[in-house]
Amino acid sequence: MKLQLNKTYLIIAILLFIIEVLIAVFLKTGFIRHTFGDYLVVILIYCFCKSFIKIESFKLGVLVLMLAFSIEFLQLTNFLELLNLQNNHLAKLLLGTSFRFTDLVAYTLGVISIILIENKLQKPWII
Repeated sequence: MKLQLNKTYLIIAILLFIIEVLIAVFLKTGFIRHTFGDYLVVILIYCFCKSFIKIESFKLGVLVLMLAFSIEFLQLTNFLELLNLQNNHLAKLLLGTSFRFTDLVAYTLGVISIILIENKLQKPWII
């Protein structure tokens, strides 16, 4: 693992962040808000990390997935109350408030997608 600025990943991370903010502000329900946003957030975290750290794609994908799963499973507890953040809108938006199995599926699909894309870019498949 080596620190190194990668402008391409940083630009992608910024664009994904803007999309996530737009989803959070303008969509209150539905598939895009509750599932596609979760799919994109792991890709956002991955790209943000790749913006500054040179690390193998698979390793980073696994780390991002572990982080996402950890936060999701924390939602089974009252961790926001323990941190005295139960009334903090930003904390509830970023960390979530309720466990959903479909979020785990979305995170997994997001990480699988980014790893497949990375592998395709590094080793183009012959058709």
